[in-house]
Amino acid sequence: MNHIFTDNSSTTDLGFGKQPLLAWLAILSLVLFSAVCIFGGAAGILRTAYVIISFAVGAFLYVRYPVLYTGFAWWIWFVTPFIARVVDYKSGWDPTRFMLVSQYLVTLLTLHTFLKELPKSLRQGSLPFVLAFLGVFYGFLIGMIKTSPFTAARGLLDWLTPITFAFYLFVHWRDYPFYRRTIERTFTWGVLVTGIYGIVQFLNPPEWDLFWLTSTKLTSMGDPEPLKLRIWSTMASPAPYAAMMMAGLLLLFTNKSFIRLPASAAGYLAFLLTTVRTLWGGWLIAFLTFLTSLKTRLQLRLFITILIMALCVIPLTQIEQFSKPITTRFETFSNLEDDDSARVRQKIYEDGLNSALTNALGNGVGNTFIVNEKGVLEPIVVDSGILDMFFTLGWFGGIFYLLALFMVFTQAFQYSEYSFDSFMAAARAISLGMLSTLLGNSGMLGMPGMVLWSFIAMAMAGHKYHAQQRIIRNS
Repeated sequence: MNHIFTDNSSTTDLGFGKQPLLAWLAILSLVLFSAVCIFGGAAGILRTAYVIISFAVGAFLYVRYPVLYTGFAWWIWFVTPFIARVVDYKSGWDPTRFMLVSQYLVTLLTLHTFLKELPKSLRQGSLPFVLAFLGVFYGFLIGMIKTSPFTAARGLLDWLTPITFAFYLFVHWRDYPFYRRTIERTFTWGVLVTGIYGIVQFLNPPEWDLFWLTSTKLTSMGDPEPLKLRIWSTMASPAPYAAMMMAGLLLLFTNKSFIRLPASAAGYLAFLLTTVRTLWGGWLIAFLTFLTSLKTRLQLRLFITILIMALCVIPLTQIEQFSKPITTRFETFSNLEDDDSARVRQKIYEDGLNSALTNALGNGVGNTFIVNEKGVLEPIVVDSGILDMFFTLGWFGGIFYLLALFMVFTQAFQYSEYSFDSFMAAARAISLGMLSTLLGNSGMLGMPGMVLWSFIAMAMAGHKYHAQQRIIRNS
C-alpha cells in the first residue's frame, strides 16, 4: 500500500506478497465453517468449535505466517462479538459468553514470543513491557488470593493480552514495513466494514442485536429500537468499538487509496453515533498530536485530505436521523453539571479515589468480575483507568504499570522519524489519544488496551527500523 506521507521503500510484504495459499485456506475454513453452522441450523456447535478452530488457525499463522497472524488477530477482535450474537439469536442466550474467549486465546499466543525473546529483548529496549507484565502478574497473584483462580484468570486476559501482543510487534521491528502495511490494511477495511454495519445497526438494528441488547439488559446502550441505540457495530459495546474506530480513522490519514473516502464517510458517522465522548476527546488529542508531528509540506497534504474527507462526512451528519443524537450528545459538553454520566463518573472518583490510593496491596486482577446468582461472571464497570489500575494492582503493581507507560511515551516523544513516516506519527498519536482516556475509561484493558499498547509498540519498532536503515546506508 502506498502512503501519502511515508517513504516508498522497495520491500515486499511478508504474508501478502506471494499470497500464501495455505494461510488463506486456513482463514477461509474458519469463515466457511462458521457460515455453514449459522445458516445450516447448527449454530450451537460454534460455541465451542469457533473457539477451537480460531485458536488453531491463529496458531498456524503465528508459526508459519507471522504478518498474516497480526491481521487475523485484529479481525478476530473485530468480529467475534458479532458472531457470538448471531449464535445466541439462533441457538438461545448463553450468559457465559464463552465464544468471546476466542479473541483472547488467539492474542495470547504472543505470550510464547514474550517468554522466548525476553532475555535478549531487554538489550533492545523492551524493559517497559517487562515492567507492565510484572505489575499485572503481581495483580494476578493478589487476585488468586482475594478472589478465585477462575475470576483472576478471566481478568488476566484483559490485562495481559495487550502487553504481550505489543511486545510481539516490537520485537519484530526488523519487519516493521510489513507489519505497518498489514495494520493499515486491516484497520482501513475494518473501519469501512464495521462503519457500514454500525450505521445499519442504528437505522434498522438486526434481530440478533436487539435480542442481545434485551438479554443483557444494558440500558446504557440505549433502547432496542431504530434511531435510539448507541451503536457498537460488530463489537461488544460502544467504548471498545469507538477505540477501534479512533485508531482506524487516524490511520486513514496515512492512506491515499480510493477506499479511504467511503471508509471515512462510514467511519466518522459511525464513530459519532457511538456517542462515546471520552473517545471523541481522545481522537481530538490524537489528531492534534499527529498534525504537529509532520513537516509543513506534509501538513498541507493532510489539510487537503481532511477537506476531501469532510466533503464526504459532513453532508451525512446533517441528515435528521443522524444529526439529532449527535448534536444532543455534543451539547452535553457545555452542560456537564446536568449530565448523568458525568455525575456518575464524578461520584466514582469521590468514592473510589481514597479507597484505591490507600489500598497498598490492591484487590487483585479479577476483582472487576463477580459471580451472579446463576454462577455466571459479570463485569463491574469502573469508569476510570487510573482508579482501576491502583484498585486492581495496588501500589506495587500500579507503580510498575505507570512507570512502563511513562517510559514508552517518554521514549516515543524523542524520536525524529515522525516527520517523514506518517504511520509512526499516527501510531504515537493514537496511543497518546488512548492514554488521555484513562481518566474516564479503562483504556488499558481488552480492545482499548490493544490499541493503546500496540500502536506505541509500532512507533518504537519504527524508530528501531529506521535507525538500522541509517546504519546500513552509512556503512
